[in-house]
Amino acid sequence: MSSLIKDNNYDYLIVGAGLFGTTFAREMTDAGYKCVVVDKRKHIGGNVYSEKRSGIDVHVYGAHIFHTNNDKIWEYVNRFATFNNYINKPKVRFGDKIFSFPINLMTLHQLWGVTTPEEAEKKLQEVRIPCENPDNLEDWILSQVGREVYETFIKGYTMKQWQRDPKELPASIIKRLPIRLTFDENYFFDKYQGIPTEGYTQMVENMLDGIEVVTNVDYFSNKSHYDSLAKNVVFTGKVDEYFDFRFGELEYRTLRFEHEEIEGDFQGNAVINYTHPETPYTRILEHKHFQPQTASKISNTIVTREYSDEYKRGKTPYYPINNDKNTKMYKKYALLAKNEPGVIFGGRLAEYKYYDMHQVIGSALVKSKRELEKLSNSAYNKNTD
Repeated sequence: MSSLIKDNNYDYLIVGAGLFGTTFAREMTDAGYKCVVVDKRKHIGGNVYSEKRSGIDVHVYGAHIFHTNNDKIWEYVNRFATFNNYINKPKVRFGDKIFSFPINLMTLHQLWGVTTPEEAEKKLQEVRIPCENPDNLEDWILSQVGREVYETFIKGYTMKQWQRDPKELPASIIKRLPIRLTFDENYFFDKYQGIPTEGYTQMVENMLDGIEVVTNVDYFSNKSHYDSLAKNVVFTGKVDEYFDFRFGELEYRTLRFEHEEIEGDFQGNAVINYTHPETPYTRILEHKHFQPQTASKISNTIVTREYSDEYKRGKTPYYPINNDKNTKMYKKYALLAKNEPGVIFGGRLAEYKYYDMHQVIGSALVKSKRELEKLSNSAYNKNTD
């Protein structure tokens, strides 16, 4: 047994120290069960990992803004962190022009000169391209806003981001994008929104307080050994890898980042999307603006250029590509997962699902509650036999 892991009689081995694994570990530990969390990376937090650099909290794996309408989930995360009042108002740069984003009345004013919701709706009615069954991304957005808006804001960015023609992508991806006929520039509709003032890593550390955590552990390097350490396994990694790619490899979108520290203020906003297809990166983040209360006090700045990258085994999988091919393949893996004894699958990779942070936490809370109910019923039946 690895000398890094203290024991071999845990109730739960949790593979992955991201938000799903962390939340599940917290709930089961608070209920009196013994958990150990392992992660392949050298740090906790998964893709929400952040670190302090020159006084700036850097989102190492891309921007993460917590948002939810769920009162209970908002109360839950506030047990572990104090959140600021950051509101996500990204901008779009197309060539030498900068636009308000997401698409709202200011965007349409900048594009067409319209000044009222009525004028905007009239213009949209003129430019929309009707489609009886818009089941792919391109057809759906053309049916909503027409070709000029699509080509200025959506097409180039989507092709760079997903490295696929928008016609090959499901409409569900773009339906997340707000389209408003008001001057509301808030990207999200949710009641609660913000970022931990001390960073996500500190929040995750607080969630894991009192729980054994071992990083730099490759679960698949000795799977049978690690499985033997606990009565149950919670797996948050790639579901196809768990089953040794039996039905083939699921596809993902991955990213790479270029971080740079410079003097002054680079772009005056936390997020600017670059939608022109000839611009190689998809967006630039300026991290100090994620903490608006302190940004003006910091003389230097750290920017990150974010690039979409071709996914290959060994790279970090970020976003599942939920087209027909992958959906059919995942259903086969999901059936195996459902019947895998003693293993709970959860999170974006294990469920091959595009989850926001609040949804990952919500899923972990539901599955841990279900597990506790199962244990309670089992104990009750044992006592009544």
